[in-house]
Amino acid sequence: MAADTAPQATDLAPKAPNAIYPGRYTAGNDRDLVVFLIGMRFNGFAGLRYALQAFVSMPRMLASLEKHPETGCLGGHVAFGWKTAYVMQYWRSFDDLDRFAKAPNDEHHPMWRWYMRLGEKARDTGIWHETFRVAAGSYESIYANMPRFGLAKATTHVPIVPATSTARKRIEASCPHAMNAG
Repeated sequence: MAADTAPQATDLAPKAPNAIYPGRYTAGNDRDLVVFLIGMRFNGFAGLRYALQAFVSMPRMLASLEKHPETGCLGGHVAFGWKTAYVMQYWRSFDDLDRFAKAPNDEHHPMWRWYMRLGEKARDTGIWHETFRVAAGSYESIYANMPRFGLAKATTHVPIVPATSTARKRIEASCPHAMNAG
């Protein structure tokens, strides 16, 4: 394929999960999606046991989502900071996310009810979430010499060509993997 033709998604020939893709790639931005951040913060030693209980429940929730793609969770990753842990997820729609959050038989709902019942006892363990509805064509990304990650892992992994070589070109493109190079 010539470098000036439309890029093609790499999904056709998947590599090992952590394989490095040499060069520069982006994520296709031709779909609406929801970005969901959820995390916890350890505020003090009194909340250590509650923080641990919440922290231990997270792998079960993530495993359940991975096992059931029909929930609408496209993927995500876990990150750690000073006194914090959080998950960034990409969802097919807000309705899918909301349905998962409220489903009484899924891992999330019982944990949320447990935390809310703790009330004042939980003040040393903070929790938070942020939800963003993102319209198709209104986001861009770049991954250089990386395994599939973030949006490119959750959606499509597309080689960068001249037509998508800058952040401005990618954000202004309505669908970079269908755009002709110029």
